[in-house]
Amino acid sequence: MNILLVEDDRELCGALTYQLRQEGHHTDCCFRGDEADLYIRRGIYDLILLDCMLPVTDGVHILKKMRAAGDLTPVIILSALSEIDRRVAGLNAGADDYLVKPFAFSELSARIGSLFRRKEAFRQERPSFGDLALDLSENRLFCGEKQCSLSRTECDLMCLLLQAKGKISSRSALLHRVWGTDVSVDDGNLDNYIYFLRKRLKTLESRVQIANRRGLGYYLEVH
Repeated sequence: MNILLVEDDRELCGALTYQLRQEGHHTDCCFRGDEADLYIRRGIYDLILLDCMLPVTDGVHILKKMRAAGDLTPVIILSALSEIDRRVAGLNAGADDYLVKPFAFSELSARIGSLFRRKEAFRQERPSFGDLALDLSENRLFCGEKQCSLSRTECDLMCLLLQAKGKISSRSALLHRVWGTDVSVDDGNLDNYIYFLRKRLKTLESRVQIANRRGLGYYLEVH
């Protein structure tokens, strides 16, 4: 799993980064709110551990900006502020969980596991957009009464586009989320699979098309 840890306590950041890597997670760390914004824009992370009190820009502001932009990356807020209203504010801003400092690493690890078990359960549902629906358990794309089978890669890519609900998904985000960060993938692979998916949509006679915003990425639009 690719994790971004945003924490201004460098000692805590170092300790958590070491423990997360010991559990097999690829972990990047940054210490300031403005730095976090640059990392988040890369779109390669499966989870963000976000401190509330950060230099330059606070964590809740960063989280609100993410959600307003359609970024659904899971976020666990880490904060020394334990008051109920603080926790409610973080969750209302779009956090998936809230952990009060100090905490045992075993609790953080358990919360990460619980979050992604819930996420996997959600994947069993059908992401949809326009006249399309995707069955993730069988790798099948539906358009009304018509359907077609997808390869695992086609399915993963289509799932991300459907979940974006018409918002642009950057090329880097699609590449890293479908193929992973540890695999060297030619940039043309993405274009090839987009071509395959466009052929599928044409066969299904869907009103949904995959559009490209040059220099930004791909998105779905309904005609």
